[in-house]
Amino acid sequence: MEPQYQDWQQVLDLIQRTDGPEQQAALMTMLLTPDEREAVTARVNILCELLKGELSQRQISQMLGVGVATITRGSAEVKRLSDAKKVSLSDLLLK
Repeated sequence: MEPQYQDWQQVLDLIQRTDGPEQQAALMTMLLTPDEREAVTARVNILCELLKGELSQRQISQMLGVGVATITRGSAEVKRLSDAKKVSLSDLLLK
């Protein structure tokens, strides 16, 4: 017997199958604790600020109330992205 969802892509596919914002919000609320939702929100804001490139990592850390190490990990992930993916994420996040 195996679990129905075995990898991250299957979870992403599940989220995409939701019937609109209300069902998506309900699913995400059930999947993530309040602390996890807060952490995801912080990570989205970190990504936005890193993609903007206007603030130092320390400034982002102070603005968002997260540790510099968290910003550094996010920065390392951004550096691994291709230019095309950076543009795509910027278009999505910075509208």
